Amino acid sequence: MPDLNSQLASLFEIIVSGGPLMIPIGLCSVIAVTYMVERSVRLRRGRLYQRAFGEQLLTLVRDQGPEAALALCDKTSTPQARVLAAGLRRADAEWMEREKAVEDAGAREIDRLSANLRPLVVIGMISPLLGLLGTVWGMIESFSTISSGEGLGSPEALAGGISQALVTTAAGLTVAIPVNAAYYWFRSRIDH
Repeated sequence: MPDLNSQLASLFEIIVSGGPLMIPIGLCSVIAVTYMVERSVRLRRGRLYQRAFGEQLLTLVRDQGPEAALALCDKTSTPQARVLAAGLRRADAEWMEREKAVEDAGAREIDRLSANLRPLVVIGMISPLLGLLGTVWGMIESFSTISSGEGLGSPEALAGGISQALVTTAAGLTVAIPVNAAYYWFRSRIDH
């Protein structure tokens, strides 16, 4: 069984064999992890909505009226409170006007919550393209080796360019797949 140091050394060698395009792919992965951690913290259930708050709000509306419930919403800094406050501010208005106010407030909250998802979309699109660029780059190197006559009868001379092509493709996909999965998971949390 190989030891951990040799596994890490071989992983580092694989990453280095991907060539210079591994640097922007690596940066994409670091940025993506940062945004995924930030969104995980911001989109926790307790920060978006709380069942107890909703029940408390209903009790206040029934017992003390919309003004008391609105005061509670103004003290609470959650998307749930801001959306419900929009409806409570128009408690005396017609049903359609209240509904429109709540829909508008909900749309504003969704925009606010979705703002930091854009970098994940960009990284999810750019990483495989960087991997593809690395593939093309590696194939160009392989064909350059063949055209110079060094690669004829020598598969080892071609292996470097082909290896680089495969490593960058794999790295780009390794970044893009979890980033896209995270984006859609966060998006579903926001929509819910």
